[in-house]
Amino acid sequence: MTDETDAVVSDDAVADDIAVEDSAVNDAAAVEAAVLEVEHDLDALLAERDSYKDIALRLQADFDNYRKRVATQLTDEVQRATGRIAEALLPVLDACEAAFVQHPAEVEPIFNSLLGELRKLGLEAMNLHERPYDPALAEAVVHEEGEGGEPIVTEVLRSGYTWNGRVLRAAVVKTTGSKTTGSK
Repeated sequence: MTDETDAVVSDDAVADDIAVEDSAVNDAAAVEAAVLEVEHDLDALLAERDSYKDIALRLQADFDNYRKRVATQLTDEVQRATGRIAEALLPVLDACEAAFVQHPAEVEPIFNSLLGELRKLGLEAMNLHERPYDPALAEAVVHEEGEGGEPIVTEVLRSGYTWNGRVLRAAVVKTTGSKTTGSK
């Protein structure tokens, strides 16, 4: 019986070893499948994270562009509004200038104060006297024939002003030289 028992025990041990090996192979396959599934899930999560990150970066860039655009629009609107105020004050400035010509000592402090404050905000009087005529800066209403050549501004009849580099009101001038384009 010992031989038989040994053979049966050996067959049982071999069967148990085979079962353990099959179980280990099944467990290894299951572990391998689980690892592949986890790697697949990890790849999907990383792709989803990258997608959300791209969306967040795009939204941040869009918001930065929006913020800059609104700031620029606000600055432009403030410039237009202050330009309209300055334009509304031009008749007052013209009256002060006319009074200054008649009574310089009495009007000069007020005229200089008004002009100084408007300069701080961006108003500049154009100095066109004895300079070449530029139709973008002045309107020639009187023209005298000269020796030819480029027309020159000989007299400023009404001052012209720029507001932050843009022409707010063109000057009205008298020119001398060849016929000016756009003169009346």
